[in-house]
Amino acid sequence: MSHLTRIPAPEGVAPAAQYAHVMTGAGRLVAVSGQLALDEDGRIVGAGDAGAQARQVFENLRLCLAAAGAAFDDVVKLTYFVTDMAHMPAVRAARAAHIPDDRVPAASAVQVSALVRPEFLLEVEALAVVPA
Repeated sequence: MSHLTRIPAPEGVAPAAQYAHVMTGAGRLVAVSGQLALDEDGRIVGAGDAGAQARQVFENLRLCLAAAGAAFDDVVKLTYFVTDMAHMPAVRAARAAHIPDDRVPAASAVQVSALVRPEFLLEVEALAVVPA
């Protein structure tokens, strides 16, 4: 993460829990579209199970980042879309398997009424910055 700077709590802003308020970086931007709990054949993984879906989503994010020459260490922003905020502990657990708590990026979590198909419980997109 040497090309990235994490600013967890700017002066005058309440401390962040589970995310950084600000991330900066120098290099090439990588944008990863929202990932769903689909395996490589397009089959849903973990129908009805937020933990299983979150693990698959983070695996898909890992693969997409790698295809662009990036890794989770390069992520500056994650956006979570969940159909129920009760799924966030499962999402955080899946994230923690890839990103240590002391390196969490900026993040937003949004509860939505539905995703592209009713069996999906969550979707996660990422922004990363890799060295130029």
